[in-house]
Amino acid sequence: MANKINESAPRPGKTVYGASLGILVLDTKFPRIHGDIGNAETWPFPVIYKVVEGATSDKVVRKGALGLREDFKKAAKEIVSMGADGIGTTCGFLSLFQDDISEAAGVPVASSSLMQIPWVQSTLPPGGQVGVITISKESVTPKHLEAVGVPLDTPIVGTEGGKAFTTSVLDDGDYMNFELAREDLLGAAQKLLTDYPSVKAIVLECTNMGPFSRDINLTFGLPVFDVVSYLTWFHAGLRPRRYQI
Repeated sequence: MANKINESAPRPGKTVYGASLGILVLDTKFPRIHGDIGNAETWPFPVIYKVVEGATSDKVVRKGALGLREDFKKAAKEIVSMGADGIGTTCGFLSLFQDDISEAAGVPVASSSLMQIPWVQSTLPPGGQVGVITISKESVTPKHLEAVGVPLDTPIVGTEGGKAFTTSVLDDGDYMNFELAREDLLGAAQKLLTDYPSVKAIVLECTNMGPFSRDINLTFGLPVFDVVSYLTWFHAGLRPRRYQI
């Protein structure tokens, strides 16, 4: 009979124990409410945060993360040394650095909510498509999609034409009108479904859209996947549940 595994003996060499998921955080000040990746109360398990200094939303989204590659590689190494067994990030546009971060860290990396698209697509009936809502459609390039295996013909709409969401995040304001932000997300979802009737599931690119996933789901009756759903799945593999046997 095999020896019983000692649950109290995790991987040695950590600084922080009891948290398997590390999250690289953009250098921001805008408010992060419950459901946002950067609000620790969002998670049903402990996480480790590390801010990548100088990596603002504007630089990562509007400026293509130019000059930040080495900063994220360094931060990835540091968060692993702290105790992370896997890494996520607080911006879907960091798909550009998926291979760089994973190579530097040496652990599994889920850099972008966009990585869900291929397997969500596999769940849909024939003819159905996954649609994407992003914080800035004009900033999404083929490189962002190709880096994580997303088809280039994926339907995408942005919230940049809205009243509050995009500007509050990308301009890093210290206030966000959450009701107007909700309207922006619902408006983007309506446009997505009007322009692309074949969309049968929605993936939210932006990691700050999580608080509005349920609103979209209830309004339009479609499954909605965000970074919280993605990293919760990811964490389930990093720290599998113990069953009574």
